[in-house]
Amino acid sequence: MRVQMLITCATVLLLVACGSAPPAPDHAGKAATSRPAGSPNRNDVVIFALGLIDTDYRFGGKNPEAGLDCSGMVSYIYGRAAGIKIAGSAADIARRGRQIDPASLRPGDLVFFNTRNASFSHVGIYIGDDRFVHAPSTNGRVRIDRLGARYFARHFEMARTYLD
Repeated sequence: MRVQMLITCATVLLLVACGSAPPAPDHAGKAATSRPAGSPNRNDVVIFALGLIDTDYRFGGKNPEAGLDCSGMVSYIYGRAAGIKIAGSAADIARRGRQIDPASLRPGDLVFFNTRNASFSHVGIYIGDDRFVHAPSTNGRVRIDRLGARYFARHFEMARTYLD
């Protein structure tokens, strides 16, 4: 199981790395950044999320040392990796950001689910290749799952982004 998780993480990192073009040189011959100064990097969000795999779940948890719930995980990652302050429940997070077409999901975007017969009761971070990182209360650890898995496909509600 641990080896499979490492292989999955390595595959995701390769896919993320292959999905971006190298920076174009500027007039001085230095590499120019392909994003505005201060703009969060989607790859940083994904890498930070992958680093939290197997962190304990804790309802209301907001940091890895104490444990994380789904919204606490998103708030923690966005704050640390992207410098974006996001607070509140999954439903609060769903009310902000920009709604996007699920077919246009990019690594670092957020995916929302109705998991407790309540709209936007769960949130995860899309990492590419139909996968997302989340902190489910079931099995009690941060993990990767597939959007196309029967349970998540049935409970999917919306995708939103706080990036670009």
